[in-house]
Amino acid sequence: MSERVSEKQQQILQFLREFIGEKDYPPSIRDIQEGCRISSTSVVDYNLKRLEEKGFIRRDREVSRAIELLEGGERRARTVRVPVLGKIAAGRPIPMPPEHLTPESYDEFVEVTDRQTGGRDNVFALRVEGNSMVDALINDGDIVLLQPTQSCDDGDMVAVWLKRENETTLKRLYHEGGRVRLQPMNAAMQPFYTDLDNVEVQGRVLAAIRNW
Repeated sequence: MSERVSEKQQQILQFLREFIGEKDYPPSIRDIQEGCRISSTSVVDYNLKRLEEKGFIRRDREVSRAIELLEGGERRARTVRVPVLGKIAAGRPIPMPPEHLTPESYDEFVEVTDRQTGGRDNVFALRVEGNSMVDALINDGDIVLLQPTQSCDDGDMVAVWLKRENETTLKRLYHEGGRVRLQPMNAAMQPFYTDLDNVEVQGRVLAAIRNW
């Protein structure tokens, strides 16, 4: 098989290096499309398949953002146990009291690879309820892996604690002046707006595991 890489594939590889270097987690297909100004996600997917065939990347198609650069050679994946802390609504928010993570007190775990966690040791998981994130390939019953954090960049998919409502929800977050827009990834649903001081980010999504 030819190892020749097209100009577009070189552009994608460079974007992957820069994105992972800056964010410390892989980009989504949509991120690559926008960052490389590619006409469609199907074109991105085609070129990712070619890069995978040529040994430049590894992908897990059952998991969102699961792209690993292999330019430094193959790396053996390590299996880790991530605690499932409960459920989070991707439609209407459901109550989920904020508390410090104590993974050892939870009985349910999901087995994942360190590629899916990005090598982090403090990752936790939540089971999704609802369909407001279907355009991000996260469906009702899927499990999302999250990195605990209280900060995020605009457009990150995060678990957000709404203080006044005493509820938690999963959305993309955007800062708009003194307020926050929580954007569902479902064209049929409207965004939710709230005051900045009403929002507490609890975790950023690293990957999603499909419920088959």
